[in-house]
Amino acid sequence: MAEISASRARTIIRKTMAKGAEMGLKPLSVVVLDTGGHVKAFERADGAAPGRFAIAHGKAYGAVMLGMNGTAQMARAEQQAYFMAAVSGVYGGQVVPVPGGILVRDSRGAVIGAVGVTGDTSDNDLIAGTVGIEATGLKADG
Repeated sequence: MAEISASRARTIIRKTMAKGAEMGLKPLSVVVLDTGGHVKAFERADGAAPGRFAIAHGKAYGAVMLGMNGTAQMARAEQQAYFMAAVSGVYGGQVVPVPGGILVRDSRGAVIGAVGVTGDTSDNDLIAGTVGIEATGLKADG
């Protein structure tokens, strides 16, 4: 199975942070995970709250472990709260089911990782992360 490279992960973070600055967002934190849920790269902008790693990680982790982006997870949580509560328990409370958890797909559509963005509104986090992913030639599924 193809995996996201460390180089691309760092580029995604750089481009996501740049988009956040361009949009005037609050300081972002961005994590990139491989398909096993392992951290490939992480950055917390100056001024970002110190607890943001856990939120960014939870957004990305839920996306990659469930094969479902954060927006879809949120909709599922609204429709079946018991299911998402159970999922959160299965994964040790590491799933944050809101926008900003973005699956990363290669040119064939295969999932090669996930990105979690946090710091501003979830919708703005999603926009910045999508731009970061697409800047590398990969496809964002947010």
